[in-house]
Amino acid sequence: MYRWWPSKVEILLDTLIEDSGKRLPVPTGKPTAESIRGYLRGLARFLTRDPAGKVLLALIAEAQHDPDTATSFHQRYLSPRRDQERDMLARAIQAGEVSPSLGPDATLDALVGPIVYRAFTGASIPRGLVDTLVEDLLKPRPD
Repeated sequence: MYRWWPSKVEILLDTLIEDSGKRLPVPTGKPTAESIRGYLRGLARFLTRDPAGKVLLALIAEAQHDPDTATSFHQRYLSPRRDQERDMLARAIQAGEVSPSLGPDATLDALVGPIVYRAFTGASIPRGLVDTLVEDLLKPRPD
C-alpha cells in the first residue's frame, strides 16, 4: 500500500476527495438560497451517516495534532472545497438570491461551523438548525 501512498492520511484523503466529490458535491447550478440549504443539509447527512463523513471528522481531528496532516488536508481537501463553496456563495450573491451581512469566509464559517461542531459532539443536527442558519445568515430574497 505504501508503494502508492506515503501514509495512511494520504490514503484517507484520496478516499475522502473521491467520496465527497460523488456524495457531497458543491452545487454548480443556478445559485439560490435553496441550493445552499440543500448543500448544508447534505453536509449534515454526510457527517452523521456516511462513513466518508466520519473520515472527514477524523482528519479534522488529526490535523489539530499533526502539522503534516494539517498541511496535506488543507492543500488537498479543505482549500479546494472552500474555493468551491465560496464560488457557490458568490454566485448566489451576484444573482441577488442572498445578501449575507458577513463577508464570504465568515458567512461560510458561520454556516458550516455549527453543523461540524454538532457532528463532532455526536449531537443530532436538526433540520431547523440548517433552516435558521440559512435564514439568519444569508437573508434570502423573499419569493
